[in-house]
Amino acid sequence: MASILPIFLVFAVVAGLMALATLFTPKGPHQIVIRTSLLIGLVACYLLWMVTYLAQLHPLIGATSHICSS
Repeated sequence: MASILPIFLVFAVVAGLMALATLFTPKGPHQIVIRTSLLIGLVACYLLWMVTYLAQLHPLIGATSHICSS
């Protein structure tokens, strides 16, 4: 069941959260810092999840079996 659909689905959720974080950041002197921190945090979490998901989907090293004959 190797599908790319979860990557786009999670991206849509993260993009929605980023839009909400942008729209509902409280006004104030540190608005840009708060908004930037939230967006960078969401992007970092998405990238970490995506790389982990793809690494499990397509591993670089396959499983090996060592059969000993006696």
